[in-house]
Amino acid sequence: MGRVTERRRVIRIRGGAVSSRPDTLVAEEPLEIRLNGRPLTITMRTPGDDFALAAGFLVSEGVLAAADEVANIVYCAGATGGGTSRSSEAETGGGGNTYNVVDVRLADGVTVPDISLERNVYTTSSCGLCGKASLDAVRTTARWQLSADPDSTPRITPETLAALPDRLRAAQRVFERTGGLHAAALFTADGELLDVREDVGRHNAVDKVVGRALREDRLPLSSSVLMVSGRASFELAQKAVMAGIPVLAAVSAPSSLAVDLAVETGLTLVGFLRGTSMNVYAGEHRLALDAATATD
Repeated sequence: MGRVTERRRVIRIRGGAVSSRPDTLVAEEPLEIRLNGRPLTITMRTPGDDFALAAGFLVSEGVLAAADEVANIVYCAGATGGGTSRSSEAETGGGGNTYNVVDVRLADGVTVPDISLERNVYTTSSCGLCGKASLDAVRTTARWQLSADPDSTPRITPETLAALPDRLRAAQRVFERTGGLHAAALFTADGELLDVREDVGRHNAVDKVVGRALREDRLPLSSSVLMVSGRASFELAQKAVMAGIPVLAAVSAPSSLAVDLAVETGLTLVGFLRGTSMNVYAGEHRLALDAATATD
């Protein structure tokens, strides 16, 4: 689509000197996601990887868990000036196509959930139905359980975790030009970068990463570490659990409900990951720590 960034004129003031110049901004447009033709949600996102975003969103909704559960994902008929649909996610398009509506068609035999306002509020809003109901909903709809067995779960060292923010930042190509994007990346337990996506919404960046994994039939991501550029909200912890990701690390703070969810599900949750410092809020059994006992 070529709409990841846009140019705007700005007045620049530096040290008292005033000048006019073009500035590169990250693009933000609405994306309507439909499920079997029915409107499900609208999210503000950076255009690109729209099919992955829709697929990842449906993973966190508990609708999808494998690539063969999707019949196809298309830009909806009527989205183009000529009223035709798109069956591939091209990066460029013409004829007035806005590429802002996608429809996910489930494969035969896959249960179509009841799409209701209450359900949408819970799954799409970071301040939705907060509390015990939210925790129970994630625990009961998750397709995979996060193992608490040290022998069957990835072990990661604090030194490896400490290196992830710089590796994430180095992979943020659009952020380098705009300074206005969140990012989410998947790493191995050894710190190898597997995938990185950027978006104006941190939740969209995670959905794009998870959706790409789903379309490549790599779920559950049971040996991966999810690194996010901002804070760790309940919503992001939810998305990690629903994708079977055992470790979530963030450069900023987690919310209280994110910590509650991590404790309930066995997710390893790391916050304030800056330099060699970090806080481990839950799931410390996945960290290869020294034998010394932590003190209060």
